[in-house]
Amino acid sequence: MVSQIYYLILSRADGRYLVAQPNPSADSTGAGYLLMFREHYDALSYLNTHGAGVADRFAVESVSGSQLKSLLERWGFTGVGVVQDPLVPHIEFLVHE
Repeated sequence: MVSQIYYLILSRADGRYLVAQPNPSADSTGAGYLLMFREHYDALSYLNTHGAGVADRFAVESVSGSQLKSLLERWGFTGVGVVQDPLVPHIEFLVHE
């Protein structure tokens, strides 16, 4: 996971990353799960499928695996959600410790 490049979706308006809240009603002590994609085109497919009307308000950013830990700590994310299939979507959630 350290040497791989991941792709994140962020808002052009405020620079916030796209996150998932799998249990929004539960008391959670984090900013959610940072959504990550293994390929640039997967991130674009996700945007075009699930946010076609607002896709132009977002950008795709690449990040190396070695940068993830500091990114998670700085923004206070609970963990990551690795999107396996952007069309369904199928997401694997991993908790950051």
